[in-house]
Amino acid sequence: MKKIVVLSGAGVSAESGLKTFRDSDGLWEGYDVMEVATPEGWRKNPALVLEFYNQRRKQAQNAQPNAAHFALAELEKQFDVTIVTQNVDSLHEKAGSSKVIHLHGQLFQSRSTADENLIYDMDGWELKMGDKCKKGSQLRPNIVWFGEAVPMMVAATKMTKTAEIFIVVGTSLSVYPAASLIDCVPTTAPIYVVDPNMPTIATRPNLTLIHEKATTGIKEVLKKLNF
Repeated sequence: MKKIVVLSGAGVSAESGLKTFRDSDGLWEGYDVMEVATPEGWRKNPALVLEFYNQRRKQAQNAQPNAAHFALAELEKQFDVTIVTQNVDSLHEKAGSSKVIHLHGQLFQSRSTADENLIYDMDGWELKMGDKCKKGSQLRPNIVWFGEAVPMMVAATKMTKTAEIFIVVGTSLSVYPAASLIDCVPTTAPIYVVDPNMPTIATRPNLTLIHEKATTGIKEVLKKLNF
């Protein structure tokens, strides 16, 4: 089966009702992102950070996949599909996608502050002060904050270099290092970019821009793939 690699972003989750960060005003759900999504914010006020992500989980646990999520999952019937997502929710998995790389972490996981390799799946939506890892250190959200390394970029880059088809959906290609993945796509592979705001990217002969939101644009991609 041909290998498809999909880079997905906030625009996919937004159509499932999940509000997303927009850097135009530096706010996320009314919170200053520097206070809730940076190592400095965590050191300053960990309780505030925990509460912020508790509310994100509470919102996300009731969210359902939309047509774009399901369409990408359906592609596995004919293609070898890997989703590389900037989203921290689990909507791709809920829709049935079996291979998902989360670049920015996972909302429903906690992580030790003493050992970043100690990661725990969460049963519910709440993480509290005093919740500790097996080494006795406070647990934090397993989220890649601004200013932190993106460890899954290595796996994402390796996978992208093997892509025979590359699809970008729901992202403006302005968030790095994720946006750099498009430069790793083999020159022979067609690229489909679905975004209503039409990101500015270098043109190449086999690149197709689809000026639509995720749920609508993915349908057009599937038609082009004769799926």
